[in-house]
Amino acid sequence: MSAAGTPPTVSVVVCVYTEERWEDILAAVSSVRAQSRPALETLLVVDHNEGLRDRLLKEYKEAGDVRVLANAGPRGLSAGRNTGIAASRGEVVAFLDDDAVAERDWLRYFAAGYADPAVMAVGGRTEPVWASGRRPDWFPEEFDWVVGCTYRGLPPGRVRVRNVLGGNASFRREAFDAAGGFATGIGRDGDKRPLGCEETELCIRLSRARPDAVLLIDDRAVIHHRVPGAREHFGYFRTRTYAEGLSKALVARSVGAGKGLESERRYTTRVLPAGVVRGLRDAALARPGGARRAGAIVAGVLTAAGGYVVGSVRARRGGTAFSVAPVGPAEGGAHG
Repeated sequence: MSAAGTPPTVSVVVCVYTEERWEDILAAVSSVRAQSRPALETLLVVDHNEGLRDRLLKEYKEAGDVRVLANAGPRGLSAGRNTGIAASRGEVVAFLDDDAVAERDWLRYFAAGYADPAVMAVGGRTEPVWASGRRPDWFPEEFDWVVGCTYRGLPPGRVRVRNVLGGNASFRREAFDAAGGFATGIGRDGDKRPLGCEETELCIRLSRARPDAVLLIDDRAVIHHRVPGAREHFGYFRTRTYAEGLSKALVARSVGAGKGLESERRYTTRVLPAGVVRGLRDAALARPGGARRAGAIVAGVLTAAGGYVVGSVRARRGGTAFSVAPVGPAEGGAHG
């Protein structure tokens, strides 16, 4: 443990799975190594891809601050993160997407959040980097979570939240001791369907295990997340919102609809109606994309609701399952 008043040590976990993102992975690691508050280590967890693992081992064989690991669990992001947690040595474990780069003070703001011993998690702000160079005019900011980014409707500043967003987040190690790791069977697992919500389920489970736990988002802890061209199209938007509904059904089954949908109720009754009004107003003022943004919001809500209904039926019939396992130190890992 750090001495009183001393910022905690931070391990950064980057889960990787494909050589198609080779340059993105190198950029992500470089952004961690350039932090104003250095990370204790960077752990690259490779998801069942021996070719990529071998290539990364060669790339970082002389780097004492970068370790390359194989996902020790089933294929998928949750098991990869759990492998990184188990092998990490830091008092705080931070997560960065493999196609994102962190600003220089990212870890400094994360570490500062843990001055309060009640804080168990700190997340940041994720800005989209559109492959086309600009946001599609039909794409509503209220749905930036579709592409893994911070969306309109989240409060600004450093604020208390129900859950952090997984691609730009950190947790105190005690959080995993109390609640276990990320659940497998909820998030992405190599399937073509872009599922999610594993960090939401973990955060709710953590708050139940530690009712005094404080979870924060500090919007000064910024990363920039690449959005490939394929995700700028409405087809992906529709697929991702449907998958979110499926995932939310699993979360609600795990933690109950009260907590599982608490933030979503505020989002759908306040944030999204305001977005529709804004889009229609822009359309009336002949601003590009206004009507299409309003239509996309309505379509997104309906598609997510459809996914939630289907997911709920499947869950009741026992057609879907997930599991949560304790996260202990892996071979070569230590709690520090």
